[in-house]
Amino acid sequence: MGAAVADNTAAPFVDFQDVWLAYNEELRRANHFAVEAIDLKVRQGEFIAIVGPSGCGKSTFMKLTTGLKMPSMGRIMIDGQPVTGPLKISGMAFQAPSLLPWRTTVDNVLLPLEIVEPYRSSFKRKRKEYEERARRLLQKVGLGGYEDKFPWQLSGGMQQRASICRALIHEPKMLLLDEPFGALDAFTREELWCILRDLWTEQRFNVILVTHDLRESVFLADTVYVMSKSPGRFVVRRDIELPRPRELELTYTKEFSDIVHELRGHIGAIRSGGATSTAPVIPQ
Repeated sequence: MGAAVADNTAAPFVDFQDVWLAYNEELRRANHFAVEAIDLKVRQGEFIAIVGPSGCGKSTFMKLTTGLKMPSMGRIMIDGQPVTGPLKISGMAFQAPSLLPWRTTVDNVLLPLEIVEPYRSSFKRKRKEYEERARRLLQKVGLGGYEDKFPWQLSGGMQQRASICRALIHEPKMLLLDEPFGALDAFTREELWCILRDLWTEQRFNVILVTHDLRESVFLADTVYVMSKSPGRFVVRRDIELPRPRELELTYTKEFSDIVHELRGHIGAIRSGGATSTAPVIPQ
């Protein structure tokens, strides 16, 4: 299945308008910002990845996107609404799966439905229906037979699959992933790339992936953004026009490697303090 054809005249799903963030008023008065001058427009259903050197503000950007932090200046619109607090339409997964050890896999996945409205008020009444949804999702990611196991009975890769299911169980419009595969071995990581690719292809929710892995960003994303050193700002935009569906064999081609090396060059220039283009880098 190919990528969805976007209507470029439609309002963006994510819209950052000259967003700046200082972590407190004292830092703001000192003109010390964690991220600055962020302008970003993301289409409905688009998969974007954000890469950059450590400490560049990638995680701060995620907090702004989820409404956990409010900008010091600028405006954020998501799904046509201004962000004024924590979003209910998003799901999140992080590097540490952080499953509750006393709950089974399926009960961990069900957790958002127990605490997020409109599901919370109907959870007891609809528990059977919700549990069936959770079990179907776990089977999709290869965890059939492990639904009633506890986290300590699962490998790290299995725990991360469960974590992604938990992030998607309430059928969010947007999935936010902060280094979700960073702690896994290379083979498990690539397996999870394919699982995420398949879930996104099927459901076409928006994805914002923060990663240090350039291969991961190029394999999964429609668009990759490179952030500068702190204060973080987007200095390069790279459209990834590799055809979909993408198979792992693609990662061994020259076309793929050339894009990875190009992005690595930009990040190397940022690390060494050299200049990198502030204009979008569009493939020829």
